[in-house]
Amino acid sequence: MEDPMYSLQDVIRCDLCETPVPPKHCDICHIHLCEACVGEHLSDQSKEHYIVPFKLRGITPECTKHSTEVCTQLCTTCNIPVCPLCVASSEHEQHKKEDILTLFETKKELMQEDLQDLEKSIYPRYQEAATNIPVQRADVNKRSQKLTTALDKQGEALHTEIDTIIQGMKSDIDDMDAQHIAAIDQQEDAINHAIPEITQIILDLKRLLDTSDVCLVSEYTSRTEEFRNLPAQFQVTLPTFTPQEINREQIHQQIGSLSELAFTFLLDEPRILTDIQTEYRELHSVSCLSDSELWICGDNNDNILRLYNLQGELLRSVQTKSGNEPEDIAVTRSGGLVYADYCSINLVSGTQIQTLIKLQGWIPGGLCSTPSGDLLVIMTSDDCKQTKVVRYSGSTEKQSIQWDDQGKPLYLSVGIKYLSENRNLDICVADWYAGAVVVVSAAGKLRFRYTGPPSTPRESFYPFYPYGITTDSRANILTSDRDNHRINIIDQDGNFLRFIHNCGLQYPYGLCVDSRDYLFVAEIDTCKVKKLQYYK
Repeated sequence: MEDPMYSLQDVIRCDLCETPVPPKHCDICHIHLCEACVGEHLSDQSKEHYIVPFKLRGITPECTKHSTEVCTQLCTTCNIPVCPLCVASSEHEQHKKEDILTLFETKKELMQEDLQDLEKSIYPRYQEAATNIPVQRADVNKRSQKLTTALDKQGEALHTEIDTIIQGMKSDIDDMDAQHIAAIDQQEDAINHAIPEITQIILDLKRLLDTSDVCLVSEYTSRTEEFRNLPAQFQVTLPTFTPQEINREQIHQQIGSLSELAFTFLLDEPRILTDIQTEYRELHSVSCLSDSELWICGDNNDNILRLYNLQGELLRSVQTKSGNEPEDIAVTRSGGLVYADYCSINLVSGTQIQTLIKLQGWIPGGLCSTPSGDLLVIMTSDDCKQTKVVRYSGSTEKQSIQWDDQGKPLYLSVGIKYLSENRNLDICVADWYAGAVVVVSAAGKLRFRYTGPPSTPRESFYPFYPYGITTDSRANILTSDRDNHRINIIDQDGNFLRFIHNCGLQYPYGLCVDSRDYLFVAEIDTCKVKKLQYYK
């Protein structure tokens, strides 16, 4: 409906000077005022005045106790409008009071912000989480069917003697499925319980934003923070079946075993626990010597490897043997430090530096020391036409991984690459120039390529180009998406789980995890190492 103030038939004017469309109103004297006449009106000190924006005229109610007075303040202790006589009375003398107009406008602004936050951010996330519930439930059945099939195959080989044991294991699967479904149902209940509440809050906010009732507006209390984070999201470590060769004498042990069903909750908002400032101009790699000590390397024109503790204290410095900048570093199972030089792999042990591997025609890049004691090295030929991953035991080459089953290169021959061995023995390479994480089995067979999250979120400004890479105790793969200031977490099968972001990361580069799954991130530009917690 058109505001009569702006109607061509009846233009409202200033009651003192006839200026059209006056922006102010005295809510006590009930007259319209232009900006120029406000001061003149207030100069009449024979009575009270209360100037409000024209659109908020009528905001001051009449006092219920003093019929000749209007209420320009609100007693927030009693949540009632009060006039000057009420304010002066003993009843409200010790109470907290606020200007009605100020309170009204402040609350309206809060409600508008909450409405926008709920409609555009919180409610859509709950809707998305609700749509994912059937997918999770279907995935439970799909995965449990794979386990059941494996059990059946092993049971057929063991004949009738083991039927009872097989059925017992199937029962275990059913029990774990029931636990998993119960957890999903609990998550669904929490989401479905919150959605109607959010919907009602949105409706209430819309009504409140249209009202001029000061009491109703004053009573409003924001619940937005209560719903800002979704109910706890969990990641499931699913059971696996490990068959054994049949031995009738030890048939029960030979059947195999089911791993436990375990729930792991990823933090909705990862936390930075430690922030270490280093001496480098650019920071590239970080590797845990222990849970409290970190080897670090980068570009500083001094070609020095440095060991820091979590308090940011420099414990040790080692200059490379050749004086060249190291390409990457890795801590060995025995606590030594290996680093890749231009044409060699070197071991720092105590005060000595030993050349482990001398290369000809190949330039080493990313390094990974495996729990078995092997060393994985990604290297590129001198002519930049070939790239491969080589496994060493000591200085002896055990394996070379370069081609897929069709004879095509697994890795691009240009660009920065880092690698990590996963808990299932997969070899994971962050191939920056290809924009992919390339994962092969221990035998070197291509398992999958991860080229970024399934859909590009609004906060993505640049394409996915992975740099650093590491794996955790759940066999999840973490890789840094430097230009988007975040880290991608995917499971061992290449399924995107979530981002680590919105926690102050700036250009994350090198990554490693300690024995308790705390993540250490080397930021290339700030030259800081940050310790993050991303699991509950």
